Amino acid sequence: MMVKIRKFKQEDLTQLVNIINDSYKGSYEFIPYTEDSLLKEIMERKLNVLVAEEKGEIKGLISYWRGGWGEEIDFLCVKECENQSKIEDVLLQEVEKFVSGEKLFIALGAEKIDYEKWAKRGYKPEGGLYHMTAELKELKPIPPIPKEIVLRSLKIGEEKKLVEVVNTAYGGERLTLNSIQKWKERDPIFNEDWIHVADYKGEIVSVVVSRRDIKYNSYFRAKRGYLGPAATLPEYRGKGLASALTQKAMNFLLEKGMNCVGLYTSERNKASVSLLKKLGFKVAYHWKFLTKHFK
Repeated sequence: MMVKIRKFKQEDLTQLVNIINDSYKGSYEFIPYTEDSLLKEIMERKLNVLVAEEKGEIKGLISYWRGGWGEEIDFLCVKECENQSKIEDVLLQEVEKFVSGEKLFIALGAEKIDYEKWAKRGYKPEGGLYHMTAELKELKPIPPIPKEIVLRSLKIGEEKKLVEVVNTAYGGERLTLNSIQKWKERDPIFNEDWIHVADYKGEIVSVVVSRRDIKYNSYFRAKRGYLGPAATLPEYRGKGLASALTQKAMNFLLEKGMNCVGLYTSERNKASVSLLKKLGFKVAYHWKFLTKHFK
C-alpha cells in the first residue's frame, strides 16, 4: 500500500466533498456539504486537514482542531476499499503527531462504534455528548428563583460581561468579544434580546443564549431554535437560575415562531440532563468520545 499523506489544497475540494458526503450519508441530521460550505467551515474553525493519496487519487481525509472540548478529530473519512481500515490507521497516526496536549479524541455515534478496533488504536471510551430536543407548544411558567435576582435580556454594551461569565463558568475560552457580532451576521433578526441573563445587583451571574438553528431549518425546512451557550457562575449554582433562564428562552423561541428547540450537553453532566428532562427535553442522539492519552 503506497499511500501518501499530505496537507489539504484548495483544488482538493471537489474530491473531499464527495468523500465526506458519501461517508456521512444517512447519518443523524447530516447536511451535505458543497465546496463553498466545506471551505468556509475549514477556514472559520481553523481545521487542519490532511488527505491520503494513492496513485494520484484521494482515498480519504482527516481533520483536527483545538476546540472547546480539547484537541479533536473532526472528519475521518475513507472511501470503501480493500485497504480502508489501514488508510484510516495511517491518517490517525499522522494527525497524532500534531497533538500538543495530553489527549486527542473523536466523537462517534454511540450505536455504530467498533470498540475493539478503536482499542487497538489506543482509544478508549471517555464521556460523550447528548443532543437533546423539546417540542414548543405553549408558554410555560418560569420556575421560581430568589427574589433578589432578576431575569432580563442582555443590554447593548454588556458583551464583555457576558464573555467573562461564560468563560469563567466553563473554565476556559468559550466565547470571544466578537461572538455576538458573529451571531448577528449569521442571522439578521438576532440581537441582544435573544440572550437571557440573571442579574444580581447589577452583575450577570447566569446566562442562556437562544438562537434560530439556521442551517438545520434551511435544509430540513424546519422551525427549530437552539440554546447555547448556557452558563452559571459556580457560586450561584443550585438556585434554579439555569431552569428559569432555559424556560424563559424556550418561551421566547416559541413567541418567535419556533416549534421545537435543541441543545447539546455532556452525558457526564447528570444535573444538566436531569434539569432538561424536567423541562421537556429528550435525548435525540448520543455521541461517545473515544480518547487517546499521550502523557
